[in-house]
Amino acid sequence: MRILFVCTGNTCRSPLAEGLLRMKVNKEGLAVEVRSAGVSAVTGGPISRNSASILKQAGFEEQLQSLAIQPSEVNWADLILTMTVGHKRSVVGRFPDAIDKTFTLKEYVEDDAVVLQAIEEREKLVAELQLKMALAQAITPEERSRILELEYKLPDYDISDPFGGPLTIYQQTADEIGESLDKLVAKIKKLREDK
Repeated sequence: MRILFVCTGNTCRSPLAEGLLRMKVNKEGLAVEVRSAGVSAVTGGPISRNSASILKQAGFEEQLQSLAIQPSEVNWADLILTMTVGHKRSVVGRFPDAIDKTFTLKEYVEDDAVVLQAIEEREKLVAELQLKMALAQAITPEERSRILELEYKLPDYDISDPFGGPLTIYQQTADEIGESLDKLVAKIKKLREDK
């Protein structure tokens, strides 16, 4: 399995996710390749000092560099996990063929049955409404209302941006990412067992 994490500049959140997941899958003996990129990144730049410091404290020794998202990375990935809904929209907008493998990290590891049902209904309704719009058919007030109702039920899937903050803020973001990565590792293990 090949996972690509995506954030804005590929200096804070996605490198944290990349480094932390690499360590977790290594520890579990899982055959998972991990990379990260940014939707507004400059390739070859350093990651933030605070992200590098947290990774080093966690035992990650590699020096990561920023990478601008490009078709080769998108094609390489089996799964693209973004740090925010905005990043997800950006990836899908630029690489429409990646829609079926692009999720926010928190969305992908969601395990609440009620929330999962709301997501499924929303996705189906959005697809139906997009088809109606393409066919120049009117969208009813009830359909608009239902979309808003479903959106209201969903949790916030954005991971906080520590950019420019002190080390403590970066640590909070790393902890937030780490919780989702633990769920991700469990999901990967379950997928392996189910094969």
